[in-house]
Amino acid sequence: MIKKKMPDKEEQTEKKQNETADNKDINDKKEPADMSIEEASATTGEGEQETEGPVPEAAVSDKVVPPEKTFEEKLAEMQDKYIRLSAEFDNYRKRTLREKIELSKYASESILLQILPFMDDFERAINHIETANECTGVKEGIDLIYVKFKEFFKQNGVTEIESLNCPFNFDLHEAVAKLAVQDEDKKGKIVEVIQKGYYLQDKVIRHSKVVVGE
Repeated sequence: MIKKKMPDKEEQTEKKQNETADNKDINDKKEPADMSIEEASATTGEGEQETEGPVPEAAVSDKVVPPEKTFEEKLAEMQDKYIRLSAEFDNYRKRTLREKIELSKYASESILLQILPFMDDFERAINHIETANECTGVKEGIDLIYVKFKEFFKQNGVTEIESLNCPFNFDLHEAVAKLAVQDEDKKGKIVEVIQKGYYLQDKVIRHSKVVVGE
């Protein structure tokens, strides 16, 4: 029987060393491929940060910083603003005063413009009286003017104060005389109106002048 020759210890050790070296070479070749995406990006980022340099001094020096104002300059600026504001207020005050004077002076303009047509009617009536042979036409013309005048007052909020046969009221009436009456129901009441009184809206603009029975 032929016996196989067993390898020596030195040959076994050399063989193990060769296998270890081969495995190391294979692992070194695989490391770039097995590197994760995060590691690659981190490596790239570090490279980019290193390439960034400091901000050039020329860019900083181009910005012009205005010098800070002194106390005297600030005081002069405030005084100038005060003078301008005072002049503007004085002009406003004068303009407002002038407008108030003109308003009070011409406040009745609109009312007078509405009254002028009645003056025209009266002038036509007077001219007609001189040539009229009968009084009927003149009377009708005056009645028309009177109705027109009353309508004008009504449109402007002027109404007559009811006085005749009404109890005397100090807030509405002014007694100019007293008259003795036989009828008990007329005592303390107005028996005659001397001059009519008027309201403007709800304000008494003229009291009625009346005769009171007693």
